[in-house]
Amino acid sequence: MGARKRLKAEARKEANKSIAFAKLNKSPIAPRKMRLVADLIRGVEVNKALNVLQHNAKDASVSLGKLLRSAIANWEAKNEGQNIEETTLYVKEIQVDSAAMLKRIQPAPQGRAHRIRKRSNHVTIVVDARSAE
Repeated sequence: MGARKRLKAEARKEANKSIAFAKLNKSPIAPRKMRLVADLIRGVEVNKALNVLQHNAKDASVSLGKLLRSAIANWEAKNEGQNIEETTLYVKEIQVDSAAMLKRIQPAPQGRAHRIRKRSNHVTIVVDARSAE
C-alpha cells in the first residue's frame, strides 16, 4: 500500500471513530423501494424518524426502524458520558446502495423465457448529535 493511500485510510478510520453508524447488508428489498422510505427520515430528529417508520405501511420501514435503533445504540456506546435525553440526535446521513441481484427465469409461451431480477440493497445510517446554536 502506498503512503498516500495509507494516510488517507488512517484519516478515514479516525473520522469514523467520532460518528455512530449502522449498516444493513444484503436486504432483500429493492433499492428503489427502500429509498422511498429512506427519504422520509433523512435529516430528521431520531424520535420523530422512529415515529414515522412505525406508522408507515411499507415493508422497508420495519428493517429501517431496526437499523435506526441499532445506530442509536451504537451512539450511546460511543458517547458514554453524554445523556441521550439531553442531546438532540438526528439522522445525519442515510445511504441506500444496490447489492447483488438474484437472476431467475420466468417461462413464457412458445419456448421463450423472461429474465426476472430480484434486487437487494445495502443501507448505511449515520446518527449524530445536533450542535447547540
